[in-house]
Amino acid sequence: MLAAVALIPHGRLATYGQIAELIGAYGCARQVGWALRRLPLPSPVPWHRVVNARGRISMSPSREGSDWMQRQLLLAEGIPVSGDGQLPLRRYLWVPRVLPACAMGADD
Repeated sequence: MLAAVALIPHGRLATYGQIAELIGAYGCARQVGWALRRLPLPSPVPWHRVVNARGRISMSPSREGSDWMQRQLLLAEGIPVSGDGQLPLRRYLWVPRVLPACAMGADD
């Protein structure tokens, strides 16, 4: 799963559900979110490029500030983010042409 997230290009977004589908785990968007939330920060994995299906940063006190960190990282990449975490998902959505076999690894 982390290999699939690592493929998201700078300045592009993907959804939790999209990553789940890419790795063959259809319907497991929440599990993708939980896995990304447990990454140690800072992380070389571009976790901040993954957002919910409504095109929003999932803002929550339980994220312990990583939601605000995500907002700042996206702004630094040139992706506009409203004060409440809304993003122009359609404009910045990543559409992979072909997913390399390395992203399908079971040991992620």
